[in-house]
Amino acid sequence: MADLLLGIDIGTSSSKGVLVDPDGTIVARASRAHETSYPHPGWVEHDAETVWWQDFLALTRELVPAAEGRRIAGLAVSGIGPVLLPADADGRPLRPAILYGVDTRAAREIAELNGELGAESIVERGGTPLSSQAVGPKWRWLARHEPEVYQRTSLFLMASSYLVHRLTGEYVLDHHSASQCDPMYDLRAADWAADWAELVAPGIALPRLAWPTEVVGTVTARAAAETGLPQGLPVTAGTVDAWAEAASVGVTDPGDTMVMYGTTMFLIQVLADPRPHPGLWTTRGAFPGTYSLAAGMATSGAITDWLRKLVGRDFTELVADAAKAPAGSRGLLLLPYFAGERTPLFDPDARGVIAGLTTGHGVGELYRAALEGIAYGVRHNLEAMSASGGAARRLVAVGGGTQGGLWTQIVSDVTGAEQQVPAETIGAALGDALLAGVATGLEPDVAAWNPVATTVRPDPERTPLYDEFYARYRELYPSTVDVAHFLAEQQRAADQAG
Repeated sequence: MADLLLGIDIGTSSSKGVLVDPDGTIVARASRAHETSYPHPGWVEHDAETVWWQDFLALTRELVPAAEGRRIAGLAVSGIGPVLLPADADGRPLRPAILYGVDTRAAREIAELNGELGAESIVERGGTPLSSQAVGPKWRWLARHEPEVYQRTSLFLMASSYLVHRLTGEYVLDHHSASQCDPMYDLRAADWAADWAELVAPGIALPRLAWPTEVVGTVTARAAAETGLPQGLPVTAGTVDAWAEAASVGVTDPGDTMVMYGTTMFLIQVLADPRPHPGLWTTRGAFPGTYSLAAGMATSGAITDWLRKLVGRDFTELVADAAKAPAGSRGLLLLPYFAGERTPLFDPDARGVIAGLTTGHGVGELYRAALEGIAYGVRHNLEAMSASGGAARRLVAVGGGTQGGLWTQIVSDVTGAEQQVPAETIGAALGDALLAGVATGLEPDVAAWNPVATTVRPDPERTPLYDEFYARYRELYPSTVDVAHFLAEQQRAADQAG
């Protein structure tokens, strides 16, 4: 019997794993939900031991027996990123991990580094403007606010590299993840920017770099005993979840663009060469020699989940009610900036706005307005990609939000673009298994790994209305930004007082 491949992904609100044949057929799958910590406004954290490692253990203990004696040939892991997890010399976390762009605590440090290094120079060397997504400012925040933790730090880990280190003992980070550590990575040189890294995180020994398609170590005897994995199992460098997910659906050629419907909305477009844009992220890709243009909204599914909890109803009911509401939600317009906004605004103090609300509106219209507001944000990001010279020749929709069809239909109606939905939307874990297959020489067929199941096409009858609403959406942020920033400051003050 053929060998199997194992992929495991640590997400924002859940972790998933798959055991896969080299042709992409899923043999077994498993998932585990977990909590994300929000200790203060603008702070978003995970405990690496109780979330990342315990999820990994639960998934492997469920999946490994499903191999039923077949050899597992390779393992790849992915996770949320970029994140900052300071650890001691043995890899023990010294505090909870500071998450990616949804954590906005380092605004002061972003401004400082822009002043010291020059905003244009940062974009030229690293490909991306500093924002809450960048790791560098969070290092400076840590040194300023938790100096005792900083002084004890020996290792810099992310979700994937933490698991790789715990499994193999190797201190390594993949090039894509490193390229999101602005301003610590030189995009064109494909290496750490040593001078800037020392300025930003003095005294921190940075991990060696590898590609997600490279084997970097094997499972140790100790890790095998804990996880049930076979000792000596090859482990790849890992990567950020969204890039593994893009690989899982064949988003590998220039112009291919993934739209990921999850707790946050994320878009990745493959490039043949770097195309820096002040409102987007330009990074290294998952495969050697490739680049990516990426965009991310701070909230998407997080808003729908907030609304679900607020009204005490399940998603099935809410989607059904939203489907009955007309396009435009009977005159509601929502800015989905409930946790600030990442691209293309880079404004951590942006806030959510619901405009046009009356006592005549119901939950269905409010839920539809949330989906429409997120769709307007997707259109805004796609337009920024186009302005940078990136051409979205093919959109592929992935993630849990593709289920049911309403959300994807609204996005196609708002953007005017078709979206391909693959047969499997389990996401990054499937892409991890693909990367493990490439790394171990099993040569999986990337194009046939996860074929298209359905295509969502825009409804031209809704185009004029959504064009008008989108124009008003673009006006709403600048007309309310001063109020939003005032309220954000009040929220911080209230939290400090409390």
